[in-house]
Amino acid sequence: MTGASAIRLEDQPVLRLRLRVRGCVQGVGFRPFAYQLARKMQLSGFVLNDNAGVLIEVEGASAGRFVEAMYGEAPPLARIDAVDIIELPASGGERFEILESRGGQATTRIGADAATCEECQRELTDPESRFFGYPFVNCTHCGPRFTITRALPYDRAQTSMASFAMCPACSADYRDPDNRRFHAEPVACPECGPRLSHPIDVIAKALCRGEIVALKGIGGFHLLCDARNDASIASLRQRKARDQKPFAVMVRTLQAARQLAEISAEEASLLEGPAHPVVLCDTRDAVSRLVAPGLRRVGIMLAYAPVHHLLLDALAAMMPERVQALVATSANPGGEPLCADNDDAERRLAGIADLIVIHNRDIAVRADDSVMQVIDGAPSFLRRARGFVPEPVDLGEDGPSVIALGADLKNTICITRGREAFLSQHVGGLDNAEAIRFQRETIAHLTSILDVRPDYAACDLHPDFRSVRTAEALGLPLVRVQHQLAHIAAVTAEHHLSGPVIGLALDGHGYGADGGIWGGERLVVDGHTWKRSGSLKDLALPGGDKAAREPWRMGVAALHAADRSDLGPLLWPEHQGVARLTAMLDRGMQPPRTSSLGRLFDAAAAISGVRLEQAYEGQAAMELEALVDAPKSFPGGFRIDDGVLDFRDLLIHMAENQLAGCDAANLFHGTLIAGLAAWATALAEASGIDLIALGGGCMMNRVLAGGLAQALRAQGLKPVLPSKVPANDGGIALGQAAYARQIIRYNAAEVEENLTCA
Repeated sequence: MTGASAIRLEDQPVLRLRLRVRGCVQGVGFRPFAYQLARKMQLSGFVLNDNAGVLIEVEGASAGRFVEAMYGEAPPLARIDAVDIIELPASGGERFEILESRGGQATTRIGADAATCEECQRELTDPESRFFGYPFVNCTHCGPRFTITRALPYDRAQTSMASFAMCPACSADYRDPDNRRFHAEPVACPECGPRLSHPIDVIAKALCRGEIVALKGIGGFHLLCDARNDASIASLRQRKARDQKPFAVMVRTLQAARQLAEISAEEASLLEGPAHPVVLCDTRDAVSRLVAPGLRRVGIMLAYAPVHHLLLDALAAMMPERVQALVATSANPGGEPLCADNDDAERRLAGIADLIVIHNRDIAVRADDSVMQVIDGAPSFLRRARGFVPEPVDLGEDGPSVIALGADLKNTICITRGREAFLSQHVGGLDNAEAIRFQRETIAHLTSILDVRPDYAACDLHPDFRSVRTAEALGLPLVRVQHQLAHIAAVTAEHHLSGPVIGLALDGHGYGADGGIWGGERLVVDGHTWKRSGSLKDLALPGGDKAAREPWRMGVAALHAADRSDLGPLLWPEHQGVARLTAMLDRGMQPPRTSSLGRLFDAAAAISGVRLEQAYEGQAAMELEALVDAPKSFPGGFRIDDGVLDFRDLLIHMAENQLAGCDAANLFHGTLIAGLAAWATALAEASGIDLIALGGGCMMNRVLAGGLAQALRAQGLKPVLPSKVPANDGGIALGQAAYARQIIRYNAAEVEENLTCA
């Protein structure tokens, strides 16, 4: 609470207070809440939305208690960041009013989309309700926000509902402060609102027949099919060009989810939260093995839009003998962004879906489903999008506005405004024209709803990244931030870590400050300064990018580095490429080298026979992780020499003993945890730094991240994992923006003069 110390808030005979409420307070029922609270306390005054949030004036004997009640009883989707309080002369008003919104430069924010609330679900199935069976029912406690908003303030005219004139009944609800639909901007009913192109029973019958349905939802289209139908899933994989990457599964309720997977209390809390993200849970093998081949966990989400509830209920009526579960994956041809436009869907999805179901409410900005898991007892993002964007990350202090362009894989952008950092929804890989267009849309939309013109830009060091070229084209003073440094800076920014921090940045690939290929780095970060204080022992990267797609290449490189190429024919007797590559390395071929932990995972997966080639990024590591049941460390499996951590002895032990399956996975993960913990502890003891920031894509490995955090705590250290943004490249933009602000603060003149700072 800001400004309260100057005012005595206890009851006085007549007190008038002006309250400036900042945070996520528009589109969440805050004005009717304030109205009802003021009436209950017999206060006069007003409430309105404006560019900075919500402005309230209250007058009366209990005005002081109003502030305390506002914090304690705020609507479920509201987030109060601060309340500025000014005492005013009493005016003698007799009533409390809700006034029209005011515009201007926005400093407030719009809320994220929220899953259908229990009251709306009840109306959906109540024949006496005018919302019975209506697939767009919503209220101030649920429904779309971000994905329908074009500009602030958040009023109907600024959303994609502007073209739908409210019928008398909806208009009455919208204007009634005692109704939970008061100023619910998407409010509509069958008489006046959006419509689906097909009846629910037609869609359900198509799914029962094994067909693939493209269904337009909140942030874009889903491709749906029966999660128990092998033929349907195989057809979807073939048409979508997604041979093995796991699909998510949607069910109606948490009870249904528990029949498909083992679900912890923390996972249940995520599943039932307002966002309803996809959550990775241990599978019970109750759906087709084609849903998540080779993996121990399945991604599950609960129905979050009214159309999902209606569809799953219809399927349950048609097939009551089993729990209904649908594959629900992003509707896009392989590698392209999510489809959100009706015409675009007809064009891009015609060869994939047997039935395309559209509606006539535009999606102002597309947003994939968020994907989460629980690591070390806390929430962890794999993908941050619908349901969480555009909720900001608090940076703890004000600073210049920076736009950061992220990485070329799992791209997101980040814009800072004051002390807040707004990370965009997941854009994806910038390797096709559609993705580049989506990134431009995202930049335009985020700057529009934030009403901000960035002063600086930030990007990666890589000279050939498309994201870097976009940053350069903005014409702003540019700060270039090394990739692994950005991973650690994202963690320190999220947790407001000040002073020196040891960072373990563990991922697949990053352009190093020396021009090399980094990916297993031990850093010391202190404000605007940083240094590389160690790395994993580098290995050859034969074939360059091919090595990331063909783990057998890293296996050969690891054996060659340890002078044990003789083991190759024993491990891969029928692989023709092994002998050729070994011979080329023996003749002195000098491929690029990498310190990447991701590539070390690939080498281990190949040596253990888990995977020699991978169909999607991280597949080998994910399948190796899926085999772990009890990690154990191999004594002598690693060495630390002058800051370099070397696991070649572990890989040779695995190869010599031809370890496979759980034996290999347990030993690799256990030794990796022990080696990384010893590596961090050595630097902590030498430097006196006890904070250890853990970042990079390898921190999405639940076994590794959780085990490493526990091992570090056992040494008296303080490990910190990301929880508000992804550990992978989806969080890079936050780190770039946060570190750029540090550089600008201490080196603004150089940034302005040279338009670049590495």
